[in-house]
Amino acid sequence: MPRRLAAIIIKEFVQLVRDTRTLVMALLMPVIMLLLFGYAITTEVEHLPTVVFDQSQSQESRRLLQRFVNSRYFDIRKAAGSLDEIQREIDYGASRVGIVIPPDYDDLIQAGRTAQIQVIVDASDPLVARSALSTAEAIGQVTSLEIVTRLLSRAGSPVRGVPLEVRARAWYNPDLRSVNFMVPGLLAVILSMLTLMLTAIAIVRERELGTLEQLVATPIRKTELMLGKILPYVVLGYLDITLALLIAAFWFRVPIRGSLLLLYGLVLIFYFAMLGQGILISTVSRTQRQAMQAAFFTFLPTILLSGFMFPREGMPVVIQWIGYALPLTYFLIIVRGIILKGVGAAELAGQILPLAVLGLVFFVISVVRFQKRLE
Repeated sequence: MPRRLAAIIIKEFVQLVRDTRTLVMALLMPVIMLLLFGYAITTEVEHLPTVVFDQSQSQESRRLLQRFVNSRYFDIRKAAGSLDEIQREIDYGASRVGIVIPPDYDDLIQAGRTAQIQVIVDASDPLVARSALSTAEAIGQVTSLEIVTRLLSRAGSPVRGVPLEVRARAWYNPDLRSVNFMVPGLLAVILSMLTLMLTAIAIVRERELGTLEQLVATPIRKTELMLGKILPYVVLGYLDITLALLIAAFWFRVPIRGSLLLLYGLVLIFYFAMLGQGILISTVSRTQRQAMQAAFFTFLPTILLSGFMFPREGMPVVIQWIGYALPLTYFLIIVRGIILKGVGAAELAGQILPLAVLGLVFFVISVVRFQKRLE
């Protein structure tokens, strides 16, 4: 390593250690954000507040309601005395679901006829509504099958089994824990955000203090100056991802099935792509506030279009094409593939190659822009 480059790296490390605010933000923020968002962001819909208007008050109706409770999706909080009371409960937001059982429910069941119950769902949140409705329909189907089987057995008809049985298997996440999906994604999102912001702010801060021009006046090459500025943040990024992986594995119990060596190697490619974006932001920003605003402006569409929160397959084709230009799009698949599926480089080749190309493009453009800005 050239002495000039080593001197810049040492200078940057010393400055980073002295800047307590930046150091604390770089090391503690990933931990705090991962712990906070790991619990807050979830796709699991459970324990929905439910109000019940049971007009039957029979053993069959109680058995049905117990199925709703056992599903863990519905939490019966109140017994209503009328349909108007159910409407008030949902209007005021005290309940998200209302279940209405007719007075002749037990008689119809015992007679072998079709009984209808009503499930009312607050659909102002479509995600919750879809989950509640699909679960209610599944409970209805299971209950119907159980009742038919019981009535046939009571009548003396042999029940040899149902005509069709579906045996579903969930690979990679058999317990369907949303935290297993969200935490690796959060890891990638938090690291990309911090890398982008810290790099942009660090270079702009040098310009504000006037030390960047002093460094340019020395015999150091501009490429060495830029590398010396960003390499400490690569080291800091590896500390961040190590902390994040420890929290994911030991706090959230996310199984890490793949090669950490492969993950750490691919992280370097991703870092250079994000560092390139950070340097680009620094070349168009005059103050740290402008750099931070530009970083947030860049990062918001990245979160929405990369597939972190919403499946990219459901987005319009034009939006999907925009997502292909984002390094986070590929890195999310890489992180989730290695951690959850345990796949290797061969299976991830379709993500590694475009990520490397994007990283090279962003880094080369940032080098050119940085050199022109210094001149």
